[in-house]
Order: sequence, then structure tokens, then C-alpha cells
Amino acid sequence: MHDNKVQIFDTTLRDGEQVPGCKLDKKEKLVIAERLDLLGVDVIEAGFPISSPGDFSSVEEISKLVKNATVCGLTRAIEKDIEVAAQALKYAVRPRIHTGIGTSESHIKFKFNTTQDKIIERAIKATAYAKNFVDDVEFYAEDAGRTDNAFLAQVLEQVIAAGATVLNIPDTTGYCLPEEYGAKIKYLRENVKGIENVILSCHCHNDLGLATANSITGVINGARQIECTINGIGERAGNTSLEEVVMILKQHPTLNLHTDINSQLLYDTSLMVSEKMGMMVQPNKAIVGANAFAHSSGIHQDGVIKNRETYEIIDPAEVGVTESAIVLTARSGRAALAYRAKKVGYELTKKQLDVAYHSFLEVADRQKEVKDDDIHIIMDSIQMKAGVLA
Repeated sequence: MHDNKVQIFDTTLRDGEQVPGCKLDKKEKLVIAERLDLLGVDVIEAGFPISSPGDFSSVEEISKLVKNATVCGLTRAIEKDIEVAAQALKYAVRPRIHTGIGTSESHIKFKFNTTQDKIIERAIKATAYAKNFVDDVEFYAEDAGRTDNAFLAQVLEQVIAAGATVLNIPDTTGYCLPEEYGAKIKYLRENVKGIENVILSCHCHNDLGLATANSITGVINGARQIECTINGIGERAGNTSLEEVVMILKQHPTLNLHTDINSQLLYDTSLMVSEKMGMMVQPNKAIVGANAFAHSSGIHQDGVIKNRETYEIIDPAEVGVTESAIVLTARSGRAALAYRAKKVGYELTKKQLDVAYHSFLEVADRQKEVKDDDIHIIMDSIQMKAGVLA
């Protein structure tokens, strides 16, 4: 596949929901699925249908609801799993079965207690069986990140022949370095017969904080799908963050890659998922964190007030944030105080600002942040003392 569009495969409702304490009921899943469809994701992994009656029902109802995105159900390389997933997906406009098996030496030896040949047999059988139910079959080679490249290529070539349309290359344990993961994708593109007829997909975990970097390196090297979650939620340290990869591709046009995501809905979608899953977004989270467009250093504040691009590479409006935040602290300068004072109704001369700034620092040294109410108190106090602002 040589198209420059990168498909966004959202697994918030499957991998993301596996986080302890983040369980969603069916109604909540439907609300999030509808938002993901509006956001413009290409694939919604709605769940693991055989795992429970509730998950089956959720996948079925999401299949009825979603109008644009492909709806995907996860299975193991087991016929019963595949049959149940097909049943749950029967109402989907664009159904996809996502089946696969572990391919690393660790999984083959310790998880399955089998051989490479047997793994290939099971992979072929599962892919071919899923193809009886849907045209779109994605195969995952679990722990591909730690799988020998030559064996991985052998497995993938066989599942392509069996009918796979998408090949998922998971860095299941978050082990790979970006150059290592990118080289793996490049190797597969160059050494797997039929690879030009399928989509290579990046599914990276964040155990070493490299999920986003690995996914971007993957698409640079020829993958055309990124599997990710809103806010980067997921097992252990989480999955690739949807908002991060989308905005990286948007901010780097020289990569000549794009997605169909409506980025202006990112912040609101982040808040929705955080609220419904009860999973707080860390304030310094890229793109959607509370501090992503907040400035408290005087030097940074002065620069942003003069020209936003001095310290911001993304216009907050691009991701649905109203404006940059100038946060007043003891590290703030006169420019920031004048800016915030003007916002609440005070147009200060230089002399007035000098007097106000002295009082401001006294307040700022006593508390972490100076709020709008504090500005009013500071101004009233100065006016009462000296009439400077009269």
C-alpha cells in the first residue's frame, strides 16, 4: 500500500478498557463509539466478543450504531472465538475480524508450549476461517517486537496467502527502540511476498515511554495503520496515544503522511473518555493535558503574549482548546500580570503596573497560583492605599 493516508485504528473500547478500574457499561461504550465515529477514526475495535456476554452485546450494538468506521472484533486463533466475533459483527456496515497468535520465542515456548511450524499452521487456519465470515481480516503477530524478523516474515507471508488484509505488528511489551521497530517494518516490506497488497499496522505499548515514537517510525518506514487509544490508555503503561500521533503527522507535513481525524474534537473527546473511564489525564500530557497550552514562566509568557508561536508549535484551537493559558505564579513577569489584568478589566499604565506587580509578588509568594479573584483584591488594595489606580 503506497497511499500516504495513515489509518487510525482506535482500541479505546478494547485495549483501553482493559485498564483496572476503567470498565465501561454498554451505554457508555455506545456514547464513546459514536464520538469516535464523529472524530473520524477509520477502525473502531469494539471489544473481544467471546470474553463475556456483555462484551458480545456491546460489540453487536456498536455494529448497529457506527455508520462510517470499520467495526472490529478481537479473537484468539480459535474457531469458536471467530464464530462468536462474526455473529457480534453481523450488523456492521464494515466488519473486521482481528485474529492472531503469539510469534515470539517466549510465546511459542512458554505460552503455547509448541513449535514454530505449529504456530504457522494455527495462524493460517485462523485467518482462512475468519475469511469465511468477513472480507476484512486483520492478523496480529503477538509480541512481534521480540520476534525474529525472518520467522515473522514467514508467518506473515502465509497469512497473506490465507486472506489477511491487514497485518498487525505489535510491540506487545513496549520493548523496541524506535530505530529497531522501524527497521522491522522496513524488513517486512522488503521481504514478504504479497506485502504490497495489505496494510501493515503498528500496535505499540508504552512500557518504556516509546509507543508514540515507535508508531511514527513505523509509518515512516511503510506501515499505514496506527493502533492507538484516546489519552494513551491501555494495559500497564498504556498504548500509543491517538492525539499524539495525529498531531505529529499534522505538524510535520514533510513526512507527507496524513489522517482523516477532525483534530478540533480531540480535547473534548479526551475529556469524555477521561470522565467515563474515571481515568484522570496527567496535567503534562501532550496535546490534551491541562498544562499542554499553559505558561507560567515569565520569559515564556512574555514570548507567547507577543507571538504565540514563540513557545507553541500547535494552535490550541486546532485541538479544540479555546486559548493558551497564562498562569500567574511567582515566576511570572509584568507582561503576564498586565495581560491577565486586562482580561479582567484593568488597563494599566507602566507606573500602575509597577505598583501592582510589587503587591502581586507578595501574593504569589504565599500561594501556588494567583487567580482572577486575587487580581481584583490586589487592585482594590492598591487603590485604597494610594489611589494609584484611581
